[in-house]
Amino acid sequence: MSQPTIVKVKTGSPYETKAGYSRVVAVGDLIFVSNTAGINYETRIMPPDAAGQARQCLANISGALAAVGATLADVVATRVFVPSSEDWDAVVDVLGEHFRGIDPTSTFTAAPLAGAYLVEIEVTAYRGAATAPTELITVQL
Repeated sequence: MSQPTIVKVKTGSPYETKAGYSRVVAVGDLIFVSNTAGINYETRIMPPDAAGQARQCLANISGALAAVGATLADVVATRVFVPSSEDWDAVVDVLGEHFRGIDPTSTFTAAPLAGAYLVEIEVTAYRGAATAPTELITVQL
């Protein structure tokens, strides 16, 4: 078996150097995107509400995925962190806008975040998942 190429994407954030992490690590077609905040990294502006921050998180994630030839349609798992469960509905609505029909697995957790961050999102994607044949199975649990 040949070893996959590992691609590590950096954005220039000082935290990537300080904490020793990459924004994206792609191992072959499997792609991991680090926990991403809802701040516009160019303007340094962060929306004041959870829905706006969630949209910005997904815009940031979309840009990170594009760096390795993937899109939000390739996402197979999401992990969402909010400090206040009161923001759950607003963030879930934004997730639905972006992932309805893609239907990745999802973990949603109320957890403390630094500063004014109201949501952070981390995803796992598989390059090509958007165009792969999909089988839907419904079970009763």
